[in-house]
Amino acid sequence: MTALRSRANLPPKDRHSPSAAPFTAEDGPSDSTSKPEPYLSDPEEGPSRLSLLDILRVLGGLFLLSSTLSYFITGDSILWGYRPAITRPARIKAWLRGPYDLTDAQLSIFNGTEPTLPILVAVNGTIYDVSASPHFYGPGGSYSFFAGRDATRSFVTGCFDTDLNGDLRGVEEMFMPLEGEAGDDPTKEGRRERKLRREREKRTARKKVEETVRGWERMFDGGKDGKYFKVGKVDRGPGSGWEGWGEVKELCQKAREGRPRRTAEEVGGRG
Repeated sequence: MTALRSRANLPPKDRHSPSAAPFTAEDGPSDSTSKPEPYLSDPEEGPSRLSLLDILRVLGGLFLLSSTLSYFITGDSILWGYRPAITRPARIKAWLRGPYDLTDAQLSIFNGTEPTLPILVAVNGTIYDVSASPHFYGPGGSYSFFAGRDATRSFVTGCFDTDLNGDLRGVEEMFMPLEGEAGDDPTKEGRRERKLRREREKRTARKKVEETVRGWERMFDGGKDGKYFKVGKVDRGPGSGWEGWGEVKELCQKAREGRPRRTAEEVGGRG
């Protein structure tokens, strides 16, 4: 007991005698202001990299954020209004069933009067499913007269009472100027020029018909929001019962009245 008290009472300089182990950096910092050394990665491990799981987490977070914003802004969609085909049962059902190959007579059955059948329309021989808009194409709808038929001619002329068929023969005339009074064409050169001009106008008019038809095809083949889609073709081949459109029809009144007029120079044979 006396020895312990005598050791505790030793002066500070005696506590660290020369025989004691010297103080090293491993025992702790000698200066309270010293800074720790920066962390150095093991050169054998290489630089730190993102794992695949980290990337998936980031992408998942961005998708969740985008979906949340889309729902709050649009009110009903997590994809900013876009609805892929996989979310449309009607389109999936059509894919599983396969393409339609219908005659005009068979196509007429798909006019919306049978609830178990889709509503179909045809443009230039191609069939489209418009079941997504029964209020337009179904019974009583504002465009119900298009359902169950190929009404391409009326799409061009705008005559929905007389041109509900797919006959495009002669419809290009609606884009060609009226002949008017051209006089006697005193020279052979003048008559030849009029003929060449007429041929140029017919080619231009046919291109306008094609552009109009393509516009309707684009509208039904996906539409603005993808709710309409192509499902098949109208069969007008041998054995289908197809006998043609008959005689070439005259332009309907609306199409005739909308034809352009020639200028005075064109009437005189100088255009």
